[in-house]
Amino acid sequence: MTKSASYTARTALIVALGGFLMGFDASVISGVVSFVEVEFQLTKIQLGWAVASLSLAATFAMLVAGPISDRLGRKPVLQAAALLFAVSAVWSALAGSFVELVLARMLGGFGVGAALIIAPMFIAEMAPAQQRGRLVSFNQLNIVLGISAAFMSNYLILQLSQSPAPWAIELGLQQWPWRWMLMVEAVPAVLYFVGLRLVPESPRWLIMRGDLEPALAVLTKTNGADAAPTEMAAIQANIATEQQEAANQLPFSSIFSQPMRLVLAIGLSVAVLQQITGINSVFFYAPMIFEQSGIGTDAAFMQAVVVGLTNLAFTVVALMCIDRIGRKPLLIIGVSGITCSMLLLAWVFGSATYVLSAESISALGSSLNTTALESLREVVFDNDIAFKQALASQLSPELLRQHESQLISAAIQMNPMLVLGGIIGFVASFAISLGPVMWVLFSELFPNRLRAAAISFVGFINSAVSFLVQLLFPWQLANLGTSTTFLIYGMFAFAGLLIILRLLPETRGKSLEQIEQDLVPGLAAAK
Repeated sequence: MTKSASYTARTALIVALGGFLMGFDASVISGVVSFVEVEFQLTKIQLGWAVASLSLAATFAMLVAGPISDRLGRKPVLQAAALLFAVSAVWSALAGSFVELVLARMLGGFGVGAALIIAPMFIAEMAPAQQRGRLVSFNQLNIVLGISAAFMSNYLILQLSQSPAPWAIELGLQQWPWRWMLMVEAVPAVLYFVGLRLVPESPRWLIMRGDLEPALAVLTKTNGADAAPTEMAAIQANIATEQQEAANQLPFSSIFSQPMRLVLAIGLSVAVLQQITGINSVFFYAPMIFEQSGIGTDAAFMQAVVVGLTNLAFTVVALMCIDRIGRKPLLIIGVSGITCSMLLLAWVFGSATYVLSAESISALGSSLNTTALESLREVVFDNDIAFKQALASQLSPELLRQHESQLISAAIQMNPMLVLGGIIGFVASFAISLGPVMWVLFSELFPNRLRAAAISFVGFINSAVSFLVQLLFPWQLANLGTSTTFLIYGMFAFAGLLIILRLLPETRGKSLEQIEQDLVPGLAAAK
């Protein structure tokens, strides 16, 4: 590897740590939800807010991060995001109320939105053309690594919270494991802020500002002294072309014009489908889902680690296959797998029964008043809703929140390995299809003169659906039941599969101009 290539790769890895923090911040809450529900005595909707508030803030941050970075620079925005991650981690860990926790999570959400937009942009603007695709993929891989690291970190802290070691007691790990789960993010956030001090500003941004000498110095480091002047001239020509194209941009309302209806319908369908099938329910509530299968808290956290590793492995597979197999085949394979996995989960939970035997009641221990459960002894319940309602009639809301996982483990009769198989199948199917393919499709489907506006619109819809899924998932489990919730996700996936089969064109190997001619041939006339 040449000196310039080594410098560029090192810089890209530092910048891509923003993706790691984004994935970590989004998924660390999965280990916290069961604790904060008891700590702050939350309703199911409040619990949903504790999770979804980050996505809500990130959605608005995504709308303003680009313009702010055009004014202040890419590097300062990422440094601000690093500070937001760090402050949010500490504030979340020290939160004394539900409102404080939500506000702290929203602060981190602004960092997530900024990192999601600016980190890949920064890498793309800095990397030489022949390395750009591989280096930009660092950011996507780091997001997935961050998700996996959050699951692993939560599991390790849960294990440490059970340690009788004096230092663990002194640090409050036994009393507040969830606070340490949130606090640990401050470490990579501070490292990110420090690491960014070693990163130059984007040469493209410097050229846009007229700072040609600093831009040439950066390009010399990333491209080599011989290639730097040529690269600089190419960037200047590209900026001039973009400015000319900006003057010819169609108004935002044109994305709803007659020629755009087909491509917009495809884009919206994929944007909604990516979230409505429940991916963030799994990533943000994985231990809660596994606890519903009766395996207990420790095993639930361990299985969440397996989910993160599965997501990582199959994301790598997708990045290797997307240009070989094509976009549509990957989506067909993946969404078919999502449909089957969700229907499997619906069937497994739907066939489960719940019965508290005399032995299981006595095994619950002194922490729970088992006398109140005697009226439920040997009563068979056919679904989780009926069982939870029966528990609610005998126990106070506080006791039910505190012991729900323990009670389900004691009563449920089902095969939990089928649940693990269904979740892993779902995550693997998502990771090879809707996860990476959606953004590739967006960059190809929409015509150049409307691409930015169209991607912003469908991206906003995608984020809005994600927010609603995260917000409503605890309520769905409590009011519709686990089986019905997964059945709904499976039905949405099947409907999306039909849309993909009928409407989605294959874009692999086609130029952007050819795709535009095939999908929106009348756009010029509609101007």
